[in-house]
Amino acid sequence: MKRFLATTALCAMLPVASLAQDKPSELRVGMTTFLTGSASVFGVPAREGMEILVRRLNEDGGINGVPVRVTYIDEGAGAEALSSEFRRVAGEAEVMMSAISSGNCQTLAPLAEDLQVPNLMWDCGTQRIFEEAEYDYVFRTQANATAEMMATVLYLLEVKPDFRTIAVVNQDYAWGRDSWDIVSNALRVLKPDVEVVGEFFPAFGAPDYSAEISRLQALRPDVILSTSWGGDLDTFVQQAFQRGLMNNTTFVLPLAESSLERLGSSLPAGHIVGARGDHYFLHPERRDDEDFQAFITEFRETTGSLPIYSVFHAAQALEAMKTAYEKAIAENGVDWPNEEQLLAAFEGLEFQAFGRPITLREDNQGVEAQLLGISAQTAEYPFATLENIRIYDGAQLLPPVGEVSLDWIRGLDASYLDGIAADSFEN
Repeated sequence: MKRFLATTALCAMLPVASLAQDKPSELRVGMTTFLTGSASVFGVPAREGMEILVRRLNEDGGINGVPVRVTYIDEGAGAEALSSEFRRVAGEAEVMMSAISSGNCQTLAPLAEDLQVPNLMWDCGTQRIFEEAEYDYVFRTQANATAEMMATVLYLLEVKPDFRTIAVVNQDYAWGRDSWDIVSNALRVLKPDVEVVGEFFPAFGAPDYSAEISRLQALRPDVILSTSWGGDLDTFVQQAFQRGLMNNTTFVLPLAESSLERLGSSLPAGHIVGARGDHYFLHPERRDDEDFQAFITEFRETTGSLPIYSVFHAAQALEAMKTAYEKAIAENGVDWPNEEQLLAAFEGLEFQAFGRPITLREDNQGVEAQLLGISAQTAEYPFATLENIRIYDGAQLLPPVGEVSLDWIRGLDASYLDGIAADSFEN
């Protein structure tokens, strides 16, 4: 165990009463999410889902009798305002949850460590956080880009093994660049005959993709990858559909589960869709479970829409926090844990929200299953749903603790594919 060895030794010599902490009147939590801007189509549902789940939790008695109160911070306000608000809210909160943007996570993770406030990275994807530094106060309650992109590559190789050319259209910031690095390096070792014919990185929030679409129509790649998300992904897919780009090439959209309902008929059948985890309102293993169905129904009745993976990620963060507090209370025989006890409880934590169970590794990285499928247009819904679903075990998609993702990927060879297993669901 890398944390609190000295503290643990000292605590062993102290009476239990000296470790007790009075229950607070409420558990104050700060959560960053996009409430404005093009990414709000992704961030606002996460807040709405959190509000439903927190209300339910508090109606059930909170955490050992302590109600939870969440203060929301708008990531759309810009980096300077976000950091300032994070500091302000963290000064009063017991736990922080940040962030959506990978760029924001790279700023807020070290800030949380400096402020010594537990921070749950509830959605951001960049794998760099735990590969470039060690943290005592920062935990990721879902997968990272490595697991998500490796699952995408594996699925692509399974369903379209003969493709020869690929192009990428990604947002020009940390997530867009990092995710493409992972995919391109994985293809070099697992399918080295693939040619990259185009790399396009439009600005975050770009309103027009005419230039990129025209170039892609001339290049005619077999596959077009876009790990964009939120309003940017919606705009790109809608414009590509309108100009017929999706007729003769396969789009690979690892984050498009969050856009299915908004895109409607603009996402035709036959394209690869990922869910950044095993998040899907028709989850083949969870769809008939009472708790799953109850949440889907309440969310839809409250918001008018179906929950997307940002909502499920928010649920995971809340469940991880709740489980850690309950674990710390039980293991230490206290009514409320102190900070050291809470942080220790996150080590190796296992929890489950509306997908498969998740475990935190010793580097604080969450191990999360990954779901992908093929878009299908049916009469049942006015938007694409998924068929030919595969769910991959998250552990086989990550490098060992202490290894850098790109170094690990570059050291793979075709034999890696032999050890991969996925559960298959045809519809």
